Amino acid sequence: MNYQGVLKKMMTENADEIQYYLDMKTDFLNINQLLNKEISISFVTYECLNCGLEKKIYRQGFCQSCFFETPNAGDWIMRPELSKAHLGIEDRDLAYEKAAQLQPHIVYLANSSNIKVGVTRKQQVPTRWIDQGAHEAIEIVEVPNRYLAGITEVALKNHVADKTNWRKMLKNDIEDANLVEWRDKLKEFIPDEAREYFIENNAETHLNFPVVQYPEKPKSLNLIKTPNYSGKLVGIKGQYLIFEDQTVFNVRANEGLVVSLEV
Repeated sequence: MNYQGVLKKMMTENADEIQYYLDMKTDFLNINQLLNKEISISFVTYECLNCGLEKKIYRQGFCQSCFFETPNAGDWIMRPELSKAHLGIEDRDLAYEKAAQLQPHIVYLANSSNIKVGVTRKQQVPTRWIDQGAHEAIEIVEVPNRYLAGITEVALKNHVADKTNWRKMLKNDIEDANLVEWRDKLKEFIPDEAREYFIENNAETHLNFPVVQYPEKPKSLNLIKTPNYSGKLVGIKGQYLIFEDQTVFNVRANEGLVVSLEV
């Protein structure tokens, strides 16, 4: 079977084992069903996720002009502390920014390769943790807007990491940690404006990824440099496809690429 479509991050469903889905325009694939099968991925062209034009992808699935114009790629997305919608100040599109920023946000701890702090909209729990390949996570605060979440994250990352080591995550080289203890230990560092939103007495969430075999030395597939690749799929973790020959493919990092997928 051959499928073709523009890559967007895989959709997920938290079950006993996380289910992964890929929207290929005319087909909706359950990627879990491809485990232990030989699949081929080929680069076809580009398609910007914003304008839909066949233009080289610059970042985050957008062509260069869209990346600097669309409100979907404002600086406040990667750096929540820059959010200003709560002040009525526009970055690129105030209506969009109010809708995105003025809603409940969670600051959390996730353990994927190491303990890290992060921010997500409440409605993105546990999707955000799945996308990061975290095997466990816990919420620290629930605040009413993105700005408060951002300044909390900035304060806490002085005491805990804010990045995932993707190689350790894919190798399943994980540290045992008590996230409840870490949550309580970090409470004193939460900024005054957000301290009232601290969450007490909640439990860790545990996540189970569909992986048959973890890579010992993961090597990343670059479809632009290697436009045709075939391999046996042996796992899915985070937004990565893991192949038997140690190759790993980050679907999210390749958003905006039109690919042909053959099973």
